[in-house]
Amino acid sequence: MTVPSNAQLTLKLEDGLADRHLSLRDCMVHQVYARGHGRMANLLDIGPSHLTEKLAGADSSGAKRGMTLDEFERYLEKTGDMTPILYLVAKFMRDPAAAQQDALSKLTQFAESLPALLAAAGIKTGRSHR
Repeated sequence: MTVPSNAQLTLKLEDGLADRHLSLRDCMVHQVYARGHGRMANLLDIGPSHLTEKLAGADSSGAKRGMTLDEFERYLEKTGDMTPILYLVAKFMRDPAAAQQDALSKLTQFAESLPALLAAAGIKTGRSHR
């Protein structure tokens, strides 16, 4: 795919994606195991035990053996799974205006549902419900 140099992207990020994972490594572990560890090892041409070591960041002796950037790129290419990239975007490129708009939207939804919730809880608000 060729992307023009002046292109802009619009991304739809999963709610809480950056909050669900402690790190990019944690995100990768989740994505690999969700797709099937053995299947991913085969797809990436890495032995299952080596993939486990790479995802853990160390081998059985404790030596550092994390996933290389080339292996990370191969994962993206082979799986088409952009969740790790979206995780990084959500973690490091949050738009304060978009976050504020999202919070206002959620607050509006909550305010609209509050009277019905109070009524269901048996709390009288002094207002008549229509």
